[in-house]
Amino acid sequence: MVSNASCPVCRTAEIVCGKWTLLVIRDLAAGRSRFCELERSLAGISPRTLSLRLRALEEEGIVERQTFPEVPPRVEYALTDKGRALVPLIEDMRAYGRDWLGCADDDAAEAESPAEREPAVAIA
Repeated sequence: MVSNASCPVCRTAEIVCGKWTLLVIRDLAAGRSRFCELERSLAGISPRTLSLRLRALEEEGIVERQTFPEVPPRVEYALTDKGRALVPLIEDMRAYGRDWLGCADDDAAEAESPAEREPAVAIA
């Protein structure tokens, strides 16, 4: 991809087009999640990749990480306002997949928490 820092499409693509990134945002759109819940809902993602995606999204201000002072430590991830602004993009992709690619409607699965959802398929 040709990068152009002044092009809003290029900048947005640089942030969200990494493998698994949109699926992490999709899952966090349902609400706060722990690392293990995200890992379960994103069947096939390695812990290292999930950690890298979460860290990159946190650095971009899209995801916030909250650590609770418990033993063992509990960490939860959630979308920031900047991250929630990406949800319409994901909704548009869902509609496009239903309307043009013949994908099944997954609205029922989206209403569940990421830990209860069937494993997701990666976007290549």
